[in-house]
Amino acid sequence: MNLLNTLVDKGLRRETPTREEALAVLVTSDDDVLDVVAAAGRVRRHWFGRRVKLNYLVNLKSGLCPEDCSYCSQRLGSDTGILKYSWLKPEEASKAAAAGLAGGAKRVCLVASGRGPTDRDVERVAGTIAAIKERHEDVEVCACLGLLSEGQAERLRAAGADAYNHNLNTSEATYGDITTTHTYADRVDTVRKAHAAGLSACSGLIAGMGESDEDLVDVVFALRALDPDSVPVNFLIPVEGTPLAAEWNLTPQRCLRILAMVRFVCPDVEVRIAGGREVHLRTLQPLALHLANSIFLGDYLTTEGQAGRADLEMIADAGFEVEGADEVTLPAHRAAAGGGCGAHEGAGACGSHGDGGACGSHRGEGAGCGTEAGGAGCGGHAGAAGSTAAESAAESAAESAAAGADAARTDAARTDAVRTDAARTDAARTDAARTDLVAVRRRGAGTDLAPNA
Repeated sequence: MNLLNTLVDKGLRRETPTREEALAVLVTSDDDVLDVVAAAGRVRRHWFGRRVKLNYLVNLKSGLCPEDCSYCSQRLGSDTGILKYSWLKPEEASKAAAAGLAGGAKRVCLVASGRGPTDRDVERVAGTIAAIKERHEDVEVCACLGLLSEGQAERLRAAGADAYNHNLNTSEATYGDITTTHTYADRVDTVRKAHAAGLSACSGLIAGMGESDEDLVDVVFALRALDPDSVPVNFLIPVEGTPLAAEWNLTPQRCLRILAMVRFVCPDVEVRIAGGREVHLRTLQPLALHLANSIFLGDYLTTEGQAGRADLEMIADAGFEVEGADEVTLPAHRAAAGGGCGAHEGAGACGSHGDGGACGSHRGEGAGCGTEAGGAGCGGHAGAAGSTAAESAAESAAESAAAGADAARTDAARTDAVRTDAARTDAARTDAARTDLVAVRRRGAGTDLAPNA
């Protein structure tokens, strides 16, 4: 198609497509979806090769949020049955981070529910960052704490944070339909504060909330204007007990078209598949790796994801490779311009400079990070910090990496009926949505208590 040839040429030159071209990607037919993936894949490989960055979430504070974000399982007054607890201790958060890093993650994202941090909260997070970096000197840390007040981004930067995640989620025109306790402008302001403080900005969207194609294009163009280093794309996980529980609007093909559109509009930016990939992409997940160069390892904040070992096997089977800690994530021109987390002097890794180490990112909840697609969080990944499920996902990933060929021959499917059914089913249309794939996380540290109880 002439459209795809034009978009590839523009992507290789870092030129912005027109709105009409971006919209046209979203209305291509299912018959053409492989052509769309192939075209956007050329752009992805040009800037990022066949590397896939792994990211890991540590949930510092779950639930207890005063915001009313319709997509979020942690919203004010929600009745979702999720685990709720206050702040993890630094040593608990560090232990949880270690599990993810052992599985191959390059970035740890520290997520906390709520409207935004108090100054005391920033001090807490600073202590957690210090505890993590004491054990893992080169790890990149991304904070996802909600709306920032003046000076807080600078304090996080001074404490050792490399990046900050805060998603726009949807278009400005429809933002009031999903949240009333803060504004779209508030979110834009926080992303700009992070940028100004020298933090690598991570900001993305949630698809599947009933938005139009125009809304999707609007928010992606707005993200391009803000110029974040990474753009997480979340697919709404409709959790029972939230206002959007009945919004099953996505098919695997629709998700692929959305990811392709994001890649064409943001060709040289880290595009991350965040919450909801297992639920909505299902057996087509490997195709999405041709579009995005980053994923979250294991579970999400309040919903279950794919087993860590299965993630690693999927990457290998699709012909991709896990990005190493010593590899530069962003293209040279962005790294040279100071893009990416490790670009500033004395920064921890991220790969934005020649000797960079780790990198990655994730998502939040409530007003917090807003990249939660129904219980995920800052950018799209693993469950409650310190929880058995979160650690077991990372441990199984590490086991897989160590086992090598033996692990590749292992059946990575979960033994529970949810995962077995998901593996056997064909890509369902929206009139037969697989609601049984949504598994809410309710336990922590192998007990019914919060991990810091």
